[in-house]
Amino acid sequence: MNWVGVAVGGSHDETVNRAVAALTPFSGPPQANLLGRTERFDIMNAAFINGVSSHIFDYDDTHLKTIIHPAGPVVSAILAYSQYRPVSGKDFLNALVLGVETELRIGNAVYPNHYDVGWHITGTCGVFGAAAATGKLMGLSVQQMVWALGLAASQPVGLRESFGSMNKSFNPGRAAANGIFAALLAEKNYTSSDGMIEAKRGWANTISTKQDYREITEGLGSHYESTLNTYKPFACGIVIHPAIDAAIQLRNQNHLTADQIDHIDLRVHPLVIELTGKKTPQIGLEGKFSIYHAVAIAIIDGAAGEKQFSDAKVRDPVTIALRDKVNAIIDPSIKPEQVDMTITLKDGRKLHKFIQHAIGSTEVPMTDQQLEKKFSDLAEGILSPDRTRNLMDTCWHVEQLDDAGKIAMAALPQ
Repeated sequence: MNWVGVAVGGSHDETVNRAVAALTPFSGPPQANLLGRTERFDIMNAAFINGVSSHIFDYDDTHLKTIIHPAGPVVSAILAYSQYRPVSGKDFLNALVLGVETELRIGNAVYPNHYDVGWHITGTCGVFGAAAATGKLMGLSVQQMVWALGLAASQPVGLRESFGSMNKSFNPGRAAANGIFAALLAEKNYTSSDGMIEAKRGWANTISTKQDYREITEGLGSHYESTLNTYKPFACGIVIHPAIDAAIQLRNQNHLTADQIDHIDLRVHPLVIELTGKKTPQIGLEGKFSIYHAVAIAIIDGAAGEKQFSDAKVRDPVTIALRDKVNAIIDPSIKPEQVDMTITLKDGRKLHKFIQHAIGSTEVPMTDQQLEKKFSDLAEGILSPDRTRNLMDTCWHVEQLDDAGKIAMAALPQ
């Protein structure tokens, strides 16, 4: 439900337009739809573009333990595949859960060291989820699945240096396509090492200084990492959600306007500055990685959806003026999911808010109604209200579908 909404919402972003233009001359048979668009591509290019579309707004689901965005690589892969070889909604959902569990457990085994050194973990671990989920739908044997995961291990993609550019959304898209690629080869008995993840010179030892293989296998089948997945109310990096939540609450409770504010002080975890420390973003994508911009637009608009991270908003003089009044101070005692905010007004009053858990977290989750509002806002201008309602209903009842490919068909614009 959430993934389809963000994929449709991002489907006409300039990033996606450029990807479509670049790949159209080279795409194979028209096997799968692009959500929110009329074009059809071969399954690997369709998986790539839908993966890009679903991540370009940085609005997709997030596993807070690893900061992996699980659905992008997995659903992009199996939705494309299911239009080539039809599968039931029940089998589709089963493969989705398997793929998400695979990528998250492998991510747990190497996080945070793997992420800290500079890898974009959604791409590097997402490929395993895409390969496992696609392989499940293919009915791969145990040995073929081992090969598929081995071939996935040979295709790590994504560096954190890409954040704030179109390249960031490339990573889950490429992971989706690479996962299909691995599964298709394994289906034809294209071999790999049986120890590509854990061997001395395998994936985990090569790209991380931490390897805890218990994370991959302990409680498998009884404990599900997917239950820790969360959904974003704000279209930006998860680490600045607490600050946005605090700013919106203080704004609404005190009827604040930007011209009342002298300065805003934040105490934040070090990771917030590391990931979102851009003080002078020039484009909307950079604004998503600016704690300063995020707080400013939260005060001005009382929201932080995709419209608040446009190029125009980033360059707006009112936004810039308030952004320059935001001070973020590193405090190691503050956890990544917390923020301590103090707004000092020009009349001398001080307004304070401490956020323990932001809206959208597992502790304060979005409601189904809030998810539907997010979906509808994203689909506006792309799908008619009736088609939006039908698409949401299709997603809510995916397990009842006789053909999971109907999800993609329901996402066609009128």
